[in-house]
Amino acid sequence: MITGAHVIVFGSGADEMRAFFRDVLELPWVDAGNGWPIFGLPPAELAAHPADEDGRHELYLMCDDIEATMAELTAKGVEFVQPVVDERWGLVTRLLVPGGGALALYEPRHPRPPAPA
Repeated sequence: MITGAHVIVFGSGADEMRAFFRDVLELPWVDAGNGWPIFGLPPAELAAHPADEDGRHELYLMCDDIEATMAELTAKGVEFVQPVVDERWGLVTRLLVPGGGALALYEPRHPRPPAPA
């Protein structure tokens, strides 16, 4: 029934964000028409958490080794705006996306679901 997820990151610097996703994170992409890039993502997972009010959604980029990933991204000029925090479910930091604010990066410690068939 569900074949994937389409994530939208909003920011005042769309061109800078697109260059970051293409050139720094090296995400594969296609031109969806008129120069509008759509980036491919690795497998994803979805969690539903309790909150005091509706409408808050978060995007976390995942990696297998947060220290190695941070070193690789730092070498490419990425700025991290939060030190690594050890949460019970994983190691988390935040990186700056030019023109788009900060995104979380984390190394999960929880069991991972299999990809849907």
